[in-house]
Amino acid sequence: MPPEKLKIIGTAHVSQPSVEEVRKAILEGLPDVVAVELDPNRYYSLMNEKNGTAEENKKPKISEVIKGNNLTLFLVSAFLSYFQKKIGDDLGVKPGAEMVVAIESAKEVGAKIALIDRDIQITLQRALNQMSLWEKLKFFYGILGSFFGNDDELEDLESIKEGDTLAEVMEYFQEMSPKAYHVLVKERDAYMAQMLLNQEGDVVAVVGAGHREGIQHYLEHPQEIPPLNNLNQVKKGGFPVGKMILFLIPVFIIIIFLLAFLKGVNIQMNLLQFVLLTGGLSFAGSLLAGSRLLSAVVAFLVAPITSIHPLLAAGWFAGLAEAKLRGASMDDLSGLGKCESFKELLGNRLFRVLLVVVGANIGCTIGTFLSIPNVIWPLFNQLIGL
Repeated sequence: MPPEKLKIIGTAHVSQPSVEEVRKAILEGLPDVVAVELDPNRYYSLMNEKNGTAEENKKPKISEVIKGNNLTLFLVSAFLSYFQKKIGDDLGVKPGAEMVVAIESAKEVGAKIALIDRDIQITLQRALNQMSLWEKLKFFYGILGSFFGNDDELEDLESIKEGDTLAEVMEYFQEMSPKAYHVLVKERDAYMAQMLLNQEGDVVAVVGAGHREGIQHYLEHPQEIPPLNNLNQVKKGGFPVGKMILFLIPVFIIIIFLLAFLKGVNIQMNLLQFVLLTGGLSFAGSLLAGSRLLSAVVAFLVAPITSIHPLLAAGWFAGLAEAKLRGASMDDLSGLGKCESFKELLGNRLFRVLLVVVGANIGCTIGTFLSIPNVIWPLFNQLIGL
């Protein structure tokens, strides 16, 4: 049964007028339900942060952060959170303040609190799965550009609640990656609309201004809303050509070395070249990223092995060593939001660890690709008698 009465408040997430508007609407409207644009994890995180009771056991370990897709998800989440916090600090409003006020006001009037947004990790993973490599590069460039951008660009925040300005922002993102835009905006509009339709009684919904129009559309056309089970699925999908090539390269390298060994070809020099290319460039990449010498040595030692193992990466090991040497922990995550310059960012221990992970991995990848024409192909020619 849909709500008897529904009021949707579109807010700017770091706006004092939005905070005041939300509180007034709830205290004067006395709704049965206050729906907020939060998922359970973000709700508990926001309330724990407000109450100063962060739960240590819910913090991810560094080893979990630096592996595979987790690193990408973490970097996206961290930079977006940083950017929002930076705006909030500039305007004297804490990010999520309107959500906290909505929750507190709901408790004051005895209203039920409904968490209507989809899990952020599902949303980010589905969005990344839809983006091409080029779109991901543009996306990260945009995030970094915002991170180091001029503060003047953040003025007049309230204007983003106006239809024309908001449409321009959405149009830009839609042009950059239409499929990811659909996941980040349209899918969440549909998800939150369905969650609102599941409520009963009088409802006040507090959502970002960018979602208000889309949610309203789905409320008027509920037949267009996909099943929630479909919206919560994270499909691994097929095996992209790019990933297949990256997987076949180490297989090809192993086969060539194995065949050469079985045929009695002297491979000592080839192995030495392979180790120096993969290990040496991983070592250099780690140092260039600002690692300690021991972390770079770890990168050198593991790179020849990880380069022929599709499920391992030299940066993981170098990053773990760097985290140990620097005494980094997930507590350093909160420090990212306080950095106001690149110099301060480089002083954050966790950020330095992530740089080492990326640097070592890039060096190892370059070394692997250079090994093909300089080591593997000449060895292959020996095998076939050229």
